[in-house]
Amino acid sequence: MGKDDLLSKLLPDGRGVWIPIDHGVSDYPIEGLRDTEATIKSLISAGVDAIIAHKGVVGHYNRLCENTNTSMVIHLSASTRHGGLESSNKVLVGGVDEIRKRGGIGVSCQVNMGSDREPEMIERMGEISRQAMLEGLPMFGMVYARGPNLNIMKGDVTKGNAHAVRLAFELGCDAAKTVWTGDKESFAEIVNAVPIPILVAGGPSTGDSRAILTMIREALDAGASGVCMGRQVFGHPQVESIAKAIVMLVHQDASVDDAMKKCSL
Repeated sequence: MGKDDLLSKLLPDGRGVWIPIDHGVSDYPIEGLRDTEATIKSLISAGVDAIIAHKGVVGHYNRLCENTNTSMVIHLSASTRHGGLESSNKVLVGGVDEIRKRGGIGVSCQVNMGSDREPEMIERMGEISRQAMLEGLPMFGMVYARGPNLNIMKGDVTKGNAHAVRLAFELGCDAAKTVWTGDKESFAEIVNAVPIPILVAGGPSTGDSRAILTMIREALDAGASGVCMGRQVFGHPQVESIAKAIVMLVHQDASVDDAMKKCSL
């Protein structure tokens, strides 16, 4: 399968529901990932387009995605909570040449813009982008505007997040993830900064279904192409139900009320 076909699987009609479950590298134990197989099965049953995970998880569980509409993307950036001052420094833990062999169809890489090790992370993303291009695989950027050196330009209502997705685009990413900025106007500035799909992140788990879905609905209305949302989904008390509701919003343009009713939230 060529890169365009793989992108179509991950982003059918240009929209996607991606659920990252890579958090077990950074933090563990973590709610929702103790029984990883059960969580993955719930996400597949809900019809999410992609699960983003580290290579060991993808290699072990990719068989669950066979003959389903869910695919796996391998995240190659890692750090743990025990790294002290280096905990925000995402190092590479693999190469693109192993993605297909481990069962993935795309690659993900992270930059924490504004951190002390930003230059190294940018260099790593550039290298993974080069490898992805040579291997014909989609490249996804998790680029966050956060860190002690963040220098937000005057008048930037996106608080650096438009710059973050622009960085991902200019380094060759085919899609990027960003945080919800609190209102449609500022989020639209992020979306309009790049010609690639922008997926909205979820943040820490809250279990508040209406708040989660309302934020997603507003992000979609502001131009988001979907979600890349982990803890708000796999840490939710009703994993499959909240995932199904998100799929309804993204792929059926459902309202929050309809999605909650049909998914018994």
